[in-house]
Amino acid sequence: MAEESVSSSYGYNGKTVEECQDMINKSLKTPTVRFLREHLEKAGCIFGKKFIKPVNCDKQISGGYVRGEGILVCSNHMNLQDDVDQVLIHELIHAYDDCRAKNLDWSNCVHHACSEIRAGHLSGDCHYKRELLRGYIKLRGHEQECVKRRVMKSVVANPYCSEVAAKDAMEAAWDVCYNDTKPFDRAP
Repeated sequence: MAEESVSSSYGYNGKTVEECQDMINKSLKTPTVRFLREHLEKAGCIFGKKFIKPVNCDKQISGGYVRGEGILVCSNHMNLQDDVDQVLIHELIHAYDDCRAKNLDWSNCVHHACSEIRAGHLSGDCHYKRELLRGYIKLRGHEQECVKRRVMKSVVANPYCSEVAAKDAMEAAWDVCYNDTKPFDRAP
């Protein structure tokens, strides 16, 4: 459920928890984050003041969604406002999936893969410019290749999913989940 940020891969020291909170507050005003927040609330999910929290993280991740707790943003791995925006969009898609699919089981590799496919595809994580900054240069098919790479990284980190199970789960979920663009009308 957590993804590497562009800036953390370049070894920046990141922000303090307080600086990150300011960046989160700014992100909450962006159109895509506002849209996802509104749709979470329309789906009946509570979005309280403590739903998104800046924290220092030991692992090399940029953030994550935890059922019952909300979204954690790893301040020490954030450097740019765009990184915080991307983490929130990605994790809000997970929160939306968790809200609308009342039986979502994060220990189920297919369920986890589906939400990662959707978050990778709908969040802009795999935009061509981001991929170039990460050192991946491919003119055609970069977006789907990126989504698959990032899905595998996340699902393999799930203690219930081996690498083989993660790959099988991603392949089983790919068509349905990649084409599911809710709450958007189409992929942004």
